[in-house]
Amino acid sequence: MGRVAALGERSRVTGLALAGALVLVADDASAVRRTWSALPEGVDLVILTPAAAEALEPDLTGRGARRPLTTVMPP
Repeated sequence: MGRVAALGERSRVTGLALAGALVLVADDASAVRRTWSALPEGVDLVILTPAAAEALEPDLTGRGARRPLTTVMPP
């Protein structure tokens, strides 16, 4: 079974550590892209903040979009 990670602004993702998610804090678009490209092995689902999803939009929607699965928190 793979891991769940949460990626985005500290204030939006830190609480997910209580549920067992791997918390990946990235407070700006360039940090989001760097963190996304260096996701640890075994992460199968990434919960994104809306800002993180916006920063990654080309990677998430373009041809050849890769795994892991993603979902976006409500605003």
